[in-house]
Amino acid sequence: MEKLHGIKAGWLAAAAVCLAGLTLTAPARAQELEKLKVRLDWTPWGVQAPFHLAQQKGWFKQAGLDVSLEDGNGSVTTIQIVGSGDQFDVGHAALASMMIAREKGLPVKAVAVFAHQSDIGLLAPKESGIKGPKDLKGKKVAYTAGSLEAPFIDAFLGAGGLKRNDVELINVDASGKIGTYVAGRTDAVFSTIPFVLPSVSQSRPSDAIRFSSYGLNMPSFGLFASEEKLKTKRDAISRFASVTAGAWQYIYDGHQDEAVDAIVAGRPQARLDKKVLRGQIDALKDFMSSPETAGQPVGTPVAAEWSAAIKTLSAAGLIKDSHSPAEYFEPNMIKPELFSKVIAK
Repeated sequence: MEKLHGIKAGWLAAAAVCLAGLTLTAPARAQELEKLKVRLDWTPWGVQAPFHLAQQKGWFKQAGLDVSLEDGNGSVTTIQIVGSGDQFDVGHAALASMMIAREKGLPVKAVAVFAHQSDIGLLAPKESGIKGPKDLKGKKVAYTAGSLEAPFIDAFLGAGGLKRNDVELINVDASGKIGTYVAGRTDAVFSTIPFVLPSVSQSRPSDAIRFSSYGLNMPSFGLFASEEKLKTKRDAISRFASVTAGAWQYIYDGHQDEAVDAIVAGRPQARLDKKVLRGQIDALKDFMSSPETAGQPVGTPVAAEWSAAIKTLSAAGLIKDSHSPAEYFEPNMIKPELFSKVIAK
């Protein structure tokens, strides 16, 4: 990502003074590492690369943190568990789902945004002629009723002049949706693009059509915490977010395969496919910035993108349109000195 390289140079310069007198306080904290429990979005996949890489390289410990990572089984569940209890300090999930949870009364806020563009979209076979929503007329399309894609299907179809009854929507459980598409039982599938595309393309080469290309803008994967944890563990959460942001920059500075190896080493029992993991990391790169984030460091929430998300989610009836962007994120959580310490490796 060209933008990330420019940011790297700027932040290294900006943090030079801080780094001159800072050693990441590792010696002082080595004997008293602060424990931080993190709940991830799903079972191991490419989006979790910075956590495993930072863990393997000891970057969290250098920041005074004893981090434990637990796999998840969906963003919604992770948000509910992290937001409503004391079991975890930080969560990693789709932040649009976090916004919806906050609307329902869960006191959660984002602390870092890594995928600034929505990762949701349509996957269709290459050479199928499906290039946008207008091409779905009369087609069979798999989706999952309880997933984040469901509330936006009507708006996506509407962008192509279609209504729901113009297509045959096949509701499939999340665990079987991709298998249904790969087997050819549907003409297309709504899903998470960077997660699915690298794996399905091995057996059914596909193109991806983003929801964001049709005005459905909302933040995707990032870090969040409950308001209570932001009061009691703000500094530790900030350090964790900063190191993770730096790890993403490090990965896209040419260390993708190193990140893949770190995921596999961190989850040896998962029998992960390195080719798929690398494909997922590569696919995520295009989601890691947006026009609103130009000039901003990795992970930084930007008010304009939250304004766009409020518009998108309120139009779908998922939140009220009266909210302020500032309600959804905690500012100034990415610290330049910690970020730069990682990317200077």
